[in-house]
Amino acid sequence: MLLNKKGFPDEDSLVLVTVTKVNPNSVFCVLDHHEKRTGLIHISEISPGRIRNIRDYVVEGKRIVCKVLRVDKERGHIDLSLRRVTEIQKRNFNEGIKQEQKAEKLMLKFAEQNKISKIDLNKVVEKIAKEYEFVFDFFSDLVENNIKASEVIDSSIADKLEEFVKEKIQPEKVQIKGKLKLSLFQSDGVELIKDLLSDVADDSTKITYLGSGTYSLLVESKDFKDAEKIIKQKVDKIEELMEKDKGVFAFERQE
Repeated sequence: MLLNKKGFPDEDSLVLVTVTKVNPNSVFCVLDHHEKRTGLIHISEISPGRIRNIRDYVVEGKRIVCKVLRVDKERGHIDLSLRRVTEIQKRNFNEGIKQEQKAEKLMLKFAEQNKISKIDLNKVVEKIAKEYEFVFDFFSDLVENNIKASEVIDSSIADKLEEFVKEKIQPEKVQIKGKLKLSLFQSDGVELIKDLLSDVADDSTKITYLGSGTYSLLVESKDFKDAEKIIKQKVDKIEELMEKDKGVFAFERQE
């Protein structure tokens, strides 16, 4: 319901397609979310370099992410490219599809619970579509308190939908990880380190003992800038206290 688009796709946009026929020099596809329109991938747009066997890259029934090169609405032709889609673009696009599928399930569940007809539900989706390319982005803004639902859809169901979405979706968080190496030479050094780390840990910061004086440090926050600020404060505090007790301190960021 949410992923299906009317009309032709925009040039330079990404689309999910299903391969229907593989010829020696071209591939025919069906665009999954654009009214099952057909598109063509020329062999030159399959992969960089020389292609000995096109079936090494695509086979009938395979679903792939392509870039729309050209659209001829009069003739109904859509030229596609597989090679111009990067791995990052493909990963992000597929993640977007998963999110929109989740949004669709939530919308259907909300409609069922509130006895909203399919026609009325489509009207709600159409209003959201005027402001957002994806319904899940609308949901994310609701969860992050960036907007109120009543700013986009009819007030008669806005509050109910907003409450429903916030119950089902947790705010996204940014994580930054690091590894601490700590040691004190006092007889009660281990206990002192435990007390120190206990004071540093809180709702945003999780510290786990890994063994041999090594600890993992995990900071979570609503955005990267805030997470960076928190981890710097925590690490600086640990380093200051370790230096005060003439201990060994090392910190390493992790991807």
